[in-house]
Amino acid sequence: MKTFARAIAVVVLACGVLATAHHVLAAQPAYEVAFASFAPVNSDIFIADADGSHATAFLPDAELDSNASFSSDGKWVLFTSRRAGSSDIYRAHLDGSGLERLVASPAYDDQAALSPDGRSLAFVSSRGGQADIWILDLANKALRNLTHDPAGDFRPSWSPDGRWLAFSSDRVSKHPRIPEGDFTVRHSTEIYVVKADGTELRRVTRDGQFAGSPTWSPDGSKLAFYAATLPEVRNITAARRLRGVTQIETVDLGTGASQVLTSGGGEKWSPHWLSSDKIGYVSGGPEGGVEATAGPAGVRGEFNGPSWSPDGRHMLFHREVDPSWPPDRRWVSLDPRFGLRRVGIFPSYSPAGDRRVSNDKTAGILHNSVLMMNADGSGASVLFGDAEKSALAPSWSRQGDRIAFGLGQFFQTIKGPAQADIAVIDAQGGGLKLLTKGTGNFGFPDWSGDGRHLVYRQAGAANALDVVEVDTGNSHVLVAGPAHYNFPTWSPTDDVIAFTADIDGDYEIYSIRADGSQLKRLTRSPGNDAHNAWSPDGKWIAFASARGGFKDEALLHPANPQPYGEIYVMRADGSEAHALTDEPFEKGTPTWAPTRRTAGRR
Repeated sequence: MKTFARAIAVVVLACGVLATAHHVLAAQPAYEVAFASFAPVNSDIFIADADGSHATAFLPDAELDSNASFSSDGKWVLFTSRRAGSSDIYRAHLDGSGLERLVASPAYDDQAALSPDGRSLAFVSSRGGQADIWILDLANKALRNLTHDPAGDFRPSWSPDGRWLAFSSDRVSKHPRIPEGDFTVRHSTEIYVVKADGTELRRVTRDGQFAGSPTWSPDGSKLAFYAATLPEVRNITAARRLRGVTQIETVDLGTGASQVLTSGGGEKWSPHWLSSDKIGYVSGGPEGGVEATAGPAGVRGEFNGPSWSPDGRHMLFHREVDPSWPPDRRWVSLDPRFGLRRVGIFPSYSPAGDRRVSNDKTAGILHNSVLMMNADGSGASVLFGDAEKSALAPSWSRQGDRIAFGLGQFFQTIKGPAQADIAVIDAQGGGLKLLTKGTGNFGFPDWSGDGRHLVYRQAGAANALDVVEVDTGNSHVLVAGPAHYNFPTWSPTDDVIAFTADIDGDYEIYSIRADGSQLKRLTRSPGNDAHNAWSPDGKWIAFASARGGFKDEALLHPANPQPYGEIYVMRADGSEAHALTDEPFEKGTPTWAPTRRTAGRR
């Protein structure tokens, strides 16, 4: 976490404040990293009647806008936007006039709540290295870290008298892997209250499960929140978008007595007191929409991050407005030496850099085909697909003539056990050849520099990295379990292979010589490090890391299984690791675009 904070400081000193996205993108980076993200391609804020009807876009933009809220006098809308390149906090009048950026930083700033007197802004920021609650004095612009805890603190809410804030936090979470041994780390959250000066912090829920998005009753005596068990967290955040169950509850701050206000199946989020005896909230799923604990249901549809006006007549929410996939969008980087481009999952470039392959779905667990497209994302078409088997993680040979991928079922489902093979096709999509024998779970291949060998992982009955000679099919074990090994990638300049493994109990990045010697651990951080990829000159490794922690309540991001994942780079020896992204969505599967811009690289 301190590493991330140092990275932010370096960027500020080197580049100054991110004035606009166009300003940052104007510089020509020495490298370009393409990556995938579970973030919406674009989301806008809408203002509507209290039941969600007559929704109208509020200051729509080509970048992500989200998490809007009303000021207590109903005259302002506070919201988060990436329109200047990073997640910053803005306000504007209800008619869209008077747009003003209140918080600007290369770090992640979000989840703003204005105090009842309109003088202080509470928000979540990662500028200290993890998600904390910060307070901004709007008059003198003084900033202070209210919670300052190594864990994540989220969703601040002011008491009606402005003396207290409620928030959720994962500071007592055990961060379990569900099921045990799974790659994905979960978190639980509890509800806390603290005085606005940072004193008298106390925890008000103690169920060890998930309690989020607290909101105060009009008289300040109770908090409403949504609650779920940890297995439901897994269901809701799974990439397959399994349906889960949450409930709306209240807790009396004087007695500690709790009450469950809803029942039955379905996902219920983001409660908001509309009166002393009525709470509005939203529900998820195909039949989801605007709900209330009393009275009729509202409009059906997608309603994220709802907020109701003080008079109860209007609501704000955000939703995705661009369903196109895969995306091809430039992304502001925290280090201007490394350009970023958001694309589909598991991208791989042709040696000339003029074309790219990737998978066609939003997640590896889904049934995927291989797409071929131009390097700018145009002209996408299916290069290879199979009606029964998923073709996952394509890798283009450095000679440009062949593409390798895994072919089969990589995750155990109701259709049967995980079983997949290593497959190779020519660059035109033909000449399918299987290099393994249909007896295991093989995947994630990567080419040697001479195009003669592939390294890949096997999982299940045996855990190992194997190397196969493509022409003959002869293979040998490079390194074997009992640890789990994954995502092997071959260095372009040396006979070294990087990979991720849980050799010491935590998933870290390692390197090993292609002859199986000189095993080295490159990362040493809590949380998963994975999806490693070498730069074209072999000097850097890009990877996805969980070291920055969660930045929001995971349950508010359905089908986003690892929302802590950020894109990092480090030197080939593991030094100088620092983040390139800072958002509350899972990012991964980075690759490097081939480039001839070698001058000035360091």
